Formats: sequence, structure tokens, C-alpha cells
Amino acid sequence: MQDTKRERLPERHELKYFINRGDMIALGHRLGGVLHPDPHADEKGEYFIRSLYFDDAYDMAFYDKVSGNQNRDKYRIRIYNLSDEAIFLERKRKLGDLIQKSSTRISRKLCDQLVRGSCNKLDLVDNALLNDLFREMRVSLLRPKVIVDYTRETFIHPVENVRVTLDKNLRTGLLSRNLFSPDVMTVSPLDDGREILEVKYDSYLPDFISAMLWDVPAERSAISKYVLCRRFEEKDF
Repeated sequence: MQDTKRERLPERHELKYFINRGDMIALGHRLGGVLHPDPHADEKGEYFIRSLYFDDAYDMAFYDKVSGNQNRDKYRIRIYNLSDEAIFLERKRKLGDLIQKSSTRISRKLCDQLVRGSCNKLDLVDNALLNDLFREMRVSLLRPKVIVDYTRETFIHPVENVRVTLDKNLRTGLLSRNLFSPDVMTVSPLDDGREILEVKYDSYLPDFISAMLWDVPAERSAISKYVLCRRFEEKDF
């Protein structure tokens, strides 16, 4: 397991848009001509992401997002292509208009423990992120809430560490916690067939990328996949 020190994490900009499928395909072709594909992608330039999001006893991560709280945290376990070869615990922290992300690789054994909602012996781990999670599990009763699935196509550019992601076929696992199962029953939380475009960068977005995105008929929105994927629960939006 990797150790995570209390270093200052980079703060990044993150823009999110709803986009229809046809426009996303066209944008993908354009981006592919000038940006680099993600080296971890398959022959189609894609990979499958499954995340299991956590929330506390009062669903504060959910309601902080819905109410527009500008400073909030979300914890999740993330895997790729349903494999347990690389499992990550992540915390996404919103600080006003900026985003910080902490990540540490964890073992399958520890992952299974966290999915069960057990924080036993986490206080003995020399890892800052895990210690923070342990505290939230003990004090705020943080527990797994919902599985979020989608397929991602990523384009990168080294200047300003730009990542443009096309997230397709968003699905919610409803009440399942079976993180590694290919048989989890999922449904789409979006009724109109829209997909999600995300743009992440450090300080500024290079002009030629900004110009490409400007021509795309996409709707900027404060999208939260976590909130969308809990839409079938009896919650007030």
C-alpha cells in the first residue's frame, strides 16, 4: 500500500457539461486529431469505471451538493474494467471553484473490509487518507451508498495538465454493494440519453482547446454523478 503524506495537493479547475450522443461522437473525432489518448485505454480508446461512493448517516455529501455548499468532500472506491488489480480509495474535495483529489491504492482485502462498512484497525494504518476515512467512519458513520458505472474516453494534453473526458452510458447500481460483479443490475439515471463531458486543467485552458469546446452544443451544469445515481431513492432534490 502506498503511503500518503500531508503534502499540499494541487487545485484544479473542473468544467462539466451535458452533451448529446451525436455531438459527443463528433467532438471525440476532433479531439483525437489534436490531443493524446489515455495510454491506459483499450483499442477503442475507452475504459470502464466503477465507483462506490460513501456518505454519512445524514447523507451530508448528497445534501451539500444539492444545496450548493462550496466546500465539501466525497469519498469513493474506484476500480477499472471490473478488475481488482488496481483499486483506489479517493477523496474529491471541492474548495469554491477548485477541486483537489487525494488517491491511494488499496488491497482487495482492505477494499472488501471498507465495502462491508468495517473500520476495524484503520487507525493503525500509516496513511493520511485512510486515517481521514477511518475518522469519518467512526465519527460520522460514513458508509458505502451507491455504485456508479460509466465508460470513459479520455484525451490529454501536457500543457496545463488538460484532461477532456467523454463519459458514456452512466448507470446506477441502486442499492448493490457488489463492487466487482459483472452481474450488478444497473439502470440509467438520465431519461433523455444525454452523456457527460468533463474538462479538467490546472491554471488555464489553452486557447485552441477552448475554441474547440466553444463550438460544441453542450449545456454547462454542476453535474454530480453521485447525486444523479441516487435519484431513485426518496430524496428531495
